[in-house]
Amino acid sequence: MHSLQKKSREESQGSESGVEILVNEPYSEGPGGSGQYTHKLYHVGRHLPGWLKALLPKSALIVDEEAWNCYPYTKTRYGCPFVEKFSIEIETKYFDDHGHQDNVFDLSEEDLKERTVDLIDIVKDQLYGSDYVKEEDATTFVSEKTGRGPLDEDWIESNARKGTIMCAYKLCRVEFKYWGAQTKLERFIHDTALRRVMLRAHRQAWAWQDEWFGLNMEDIRQLERETQEVLAQKMSSNQEDKALESDANALPSGPSQEQAAQSFPGKVVQRIKSQDDSSDDEFVDAETA
Repeated sequence: MHSLQKKSREESQGSESGVEILVNEPYSEGPGGSGQYTHKLYHVGRHLPGWLKALLPKSALIVDEEAWNCYPYTKTRYGCPFVEKFSIEIETKYFDDHGHQDNVFDLSEEDLKERTVDLIDIVKDQLYGSDYVKEEDATTFVSEKTGRGPLDEDWIESNARKGTIMCAYKLCRVEFKYWGAQTKLERFIHDTALRRVMLRAHRQAWAWQDEWFGLNMEDIRQLERETQEVLAQKMSSNQEDKALESDANALPSGPSQEQAAQSFPGKVVQRIKSQDDSSDDEFVDAETA
């Protein structure tokens, strides 16, 4: 949870690249029982080339996320308002083991035949290019608070023998019901996009442990509230700046432009909510406790 709020702050740079937290509240009688529900909008325009953004409507530049956190179980669902027949659903269960359990999600025999199991190892599986961050490398990181690290290549086996390990089992379902591209795109999301995101996220969780070690649940909730306020201010400020810039550009040139610009001191920005399974993959990811 600490990593999620920190990542949201880092990714938010304005209306075309940011996270809006619409809802963050407790729930009961939901997935896993009782926990914390969040509803977020991810604005991804900054990550697309300009020519592509010019062709797409604004609804195509938004990813809708709903998440239910009931540790040790979580469920997250992603969708895009522009692509109605597309969704990603990820369920996670945490166990104090090294990933040896075969069917923690109680899948049917039919689902098990379609399932692919992939072990994500934060040491052996490396990132490259801009995804690689030296400070997040588990083979060199040493925690000042806990003394953990660096990790060597047999870290899973050695910590399993000591009983100091936790595994996050993830069941990922991807649905893209468009004829001609369904199988290819679903496979790309499973094998490349999701795997890359999960690998980096868990390398970061390990490398950021000095920031979250010792925090209690109230500390986390306070960080989430602060993050929600910061993100709202970032998104609102950027939208107001763009509105003013657009109005100024629309004014006629000449001596009267300065005077006319004074008639646009500010804009009222509204937040618009967007509403939002298929092959199964089970990702196994281990990290030391």
